[in-house]
Amino acid sequence: MTQHIGIVGCSAEGAALCYKTICVEGAALLGAHAHPEVSMHTPSLADYVRCLDAGDVAGVSELMLASARKLQAAGADFLICPDNTIHQAFEYVAPRSPLPWLHIAEVAADEAVRRGFRRIGITGTRWLVDSEVYPSRLAARGLEYRRPNAQERDETGRVIMDELVNGIFSPEGVASFQRVIERMKAQEGCDAVVLGCTEIPLIISDANSALPTLDSTRLLARAALRRAVNREG
Repeated sequence: MTQHIGIVGCSAEGAALCYKTICVEGAALLGAHAHPEVSMHTPSLADYVRCLDAGDVAGVSELMLASARKLQAAGADFLICPDNTIHQAFEYVAPRSPLPWLHIAEVAADEAVRRGFRRIGITGTRWLVDSEVYPSRLAARGLEYRRPNAQERDETGRVIMDELVNGIFSPEGVASFQRVIERMKAQEGCDAVVLGCTEIPLIISDANSALPTLDSTRLLARAALRRAVNREG
């Protein structure tokens, strides 16, 4: 018996990639066409954006908890959220949640340790990059980190919210992220970059990045698969 995975969705493209990864890669663990049971609940992205714009982390947590309760009712055994930004509210969510969670930044940080990286560049929305979601988890594992500068945060944040979450993947958007990653390698001495928005892996990968990538979306999906199959965590 496998565990039932509950996905607390936020933005569509990142949640879809996470869901697809679970379903497709489940076959390697369970046999042809097989994967654990998966349920997903997603409120309107506009509800999350209103809270984020207002700095209302408590409001973000209420949206996440509403999804958690609905997924519990659907039979989920544990939860994941394929959205880095709203993990700012995790400390409000975890104590009140009806189900246990995997934390996306902890999964990515563990992978950085496993691969022997030492200084991680952080990319994502301005909300995410300004937060302690990744710095706290990386530092707890003895890893250094670097954030994009203010101009880079504005530009990559624009690409994420105006393009990627809407399924728009432009050469200019790719180039924006490539420039940030190249600078963090050359000037900041980073030896890896975390793709800290779940849409970034749709345009950036090891194939076109100056640094090895930590794909938070697929890493979370694979961690959920392992837990569902082997009851890890």
